[in-house]
Formats: sequence, C-alpha cells, structure tokens
Amino acid sequence: MPIRWGILATGWIAQKFTKDLLVDPATRQVSDISHTVVAAASSSSVDRAQKFLTECGCPQDAKAYGSYHELVADPNVDIIYVATPHSHHFQNVMLCLKANRHVLCEKAFTVNAKQAELLYAEATQRKLFLMEAVWIRFFPLCRELRERVAAGEIGRVHRVFADLSFGDHPEEKFGNDHRMTNMNLAGGAMLDLGIYSLTWVFQFLYHIRGTSASTQSEVKGRPKVAASMSKFPGTGADEKTSIVLTFPGKDGADEAHGIATTCLRTSFDPDEHGSAGPAIRIQGDKGELQVFGPAFRPQRFRWIMTGKDENLKEEKRDIPGHGMFWEADECARCLRDGKTESEIMSHEESIVIMETMDQVRKQNELAYPELIESTTYDANNELNTGKKPWLTIRLPCCAPPCGNARATAEHRPAYAHNSQSSKLTAIS
Repeated sequence: MPIRWGILATGWIAQKFTKDLLVDPATRQVSDISHTVVAAASSSSVDRAQKFLTECGCPQDAKAYGSYHELVADPNVDIIYVATPHSHHFQNVMLCLKANRHVLCEKAFTVNAKQAELLYAEATQRKLFLMEAVWIRFFPLCRELRERVAAGEIGRVHRVFADLSFGDHPEEKFGNDHRMTNMNLAGGAMLDLGIYSLTWVFQFLYHIRGTSASTQSEVKGRPKVAASMSKFPGTGADEKTSIVLTFPGKDGADEAHGIATTCLRTSFDPDEHGSAGPAIRIQGDKGELQVFGPAFRPQRFRWIMTGKDENLKEEKRDIPGHGMFWEADECARCLRDGKTESEIMSHEESIVIMETMDQVRKQNELAYPELIESTTYDANNELNTGKKPWLTIRLPCCAPPCGNARATAEHRPAYAHNSQSSKLTAIS
C-alpha cells in the first residue's frame, strides 16, 4: 500500500517534492515502497491548494484544504511534508505532531536548537516519525561517497572544505522583502544556503565517524565553532558567513577541521561552466575526494590519490528527476519498519547542526524576531493560521528594520536549479 502524503504549503519547493513523489519508483530501481498524495493545504485559500494539486498531477480524489488545521486532521494522511519557510517550522511541525501525524520537515529544520529539541521530544513521546529533509543525504552519490570514505579510501580525513554561494547583487535581486534577506522569514545565507555547506562537513567529520573499521578509532563529538559573518545592510540578515569547525580527535590528537562557507555576492561557479573547480573537497592522508557543485544537487566527483600522477578520472551519477524522491523513500521505509527516526539523518545530528548554527549566530550577534525564535507552541499562532501579522514583526535591536515584507510564506519567490548551468534563478 502506498504511503499517503499530505503537503503543508504550496510553494515552489513543495511543487518539486510533490512531483518527485509521483515519479514511478521503478525509474530509480525502487520496488519495495511507493507514494501517493492524498491532500494539500494552503494557508491562503482552498483554491490555491486545488490549483497546486492539479498542477502537480496528483490523484483526482486528493483533498484541497484552505488551512493547515484541516490537513493535520485528515485521517487519510500518513505523513505530512512541511514546506513553509524556516521561520514557520517549529509551529507548523508541532501542529502536525499534536495531531499524531508523522512529519518530514524542510531544512533548515528550525530557527534554533531548542525548537528542534522540543519537536524531536514531542515526536519521541508520541512514537511518531520525524525527520529533517536534508535531501542530498539520501542521494545514491552521497551514500556511495560516505561508504568509500568510511572504508578508508582516502585514509583518515583531516579537513573538509564546502561552499555554496551565488554571485548576485542582493539589493537588486532581493531587496528587503525576499525570503533570502527578510529577517521576519529567518532570511539570510546561512540557514538557506550554508546548511548545505555544513551538511557536507558533518557527513564526513561527524556522521561516519566510528561507523567502520577504518573510522572506529576516530572520536565522534560536537565541534568547536569559530565564525565570521557579514550582514546585509538593508535588513541585518547574514549575506556571507564563514565557519571553521574543529572536530575532536582521540585523546586530544588528530583533530579535524571543517570549513563551511556561503555568500550572496560571490559564486562557487562564476562562469557557470565549472571553471572554478570543485565546491567540496574532502582531504585525507591518502588522498582527496573532490565533489563538483552545486552542493545541493551534485552529480560529478573525482578522487586524487597521494603520490599518483595518472590522469584524473571524473565520475558521474545521473539523477532521474529532481532528486527529492530518495528522502521520501527513506521516510516510507522507516514508516513501514516502525522506526521513529532515520539513521541517515538522526534527531541527534540534526540538533547538533542546529546548535552549531546557534553558536555562529551568537558569535556574530544575529537574532531573529521573537515570534519566530519562540519555543512556545500555540495552535492558533499566526504562523499556523496564515493571518500574517508576522509580516510587520518588530526586529530585535541588533538588526536594522527591513520594511514591509511582501514575500509571504505561500507566494515568496524561490530558487530553482537551471539544468543548463549551476546558476540558480528566482521563480515567483
């Protein structure tokens, strides 16, 4: 029987995910699980939800709802995909959990670590599945690279570089209202783009440590954080952030460094032809793994081994679709097997990454409005009802005003990947 999905929010990322859900699993050599969409909700209108279902090619009997409360109350929904902005995640996910619904929530998972802890605690107490939707973790390419590095192919990993940056003029492209710069929507480079850079660092310096014969002597622990951040003049959101993480070694030795960077003004691929080289470099004492960007949807990589001068052989792994179905497959298998969390994206690791970003923000005095930093759940909170008084939230004293926020949770522009280049373009 297919896993029955409900979609909470109807923006661009929700469309991408939903269309991927409906791709025949056989096209990716999957036969043990399947998916269907039984409902979708828009906080603005039932008509918008119906239009979403139609445009995504969902079954004709799928229900359209004009509120999130109606969606979470639908008994035919097995699991809900939360596709609202980061600012809304805590309230929206808790709404789902309180209705006893399993949840897959977009990243960044929450605005702060305390919110993440409360959500995972609620899910655990209710024996519900909950996972942060870090989709690249489930790419066959990423699984393969983790396995090969864990097996010792490049030896002990000492350093990882990862970047996701786009060379735009934020004042012209985003202004003060776009979700990328709007503090009321938890805007900024780190939570939107930098989360991918951190994901690559954590995959190889945290996630796989102690998981195989070659890594069992390595210590798995929270990193020390040192970060620098520059803020967008119009709103105070971060426009470029550089993070250096020091992961512990055994008995204080063999520490490893992770360098995660993100920027709105410079690009990881300036000419859009890959001339700048790999966006990710995993460096071990036997060689180096290089992964070509974009960091959110990689398809090419190569190995450079120490002391070997043979021609470099680049490897490629195709993606039969956008690539979001692999994380959905993981959810389906976990539900089938009665699991409440995924081993690939665990509750614990999700919280550690949020703690890391909290430290980055604290070091650089970046705070979001109280409404979206709050850890107090309210089913009738405007983030759950869509009444949108949050558009004129007063900003904390450390950030300058950002003006009227016209880019709402449902209608905000979103980044889309251009298959002809590595550039991202804005889609309304």
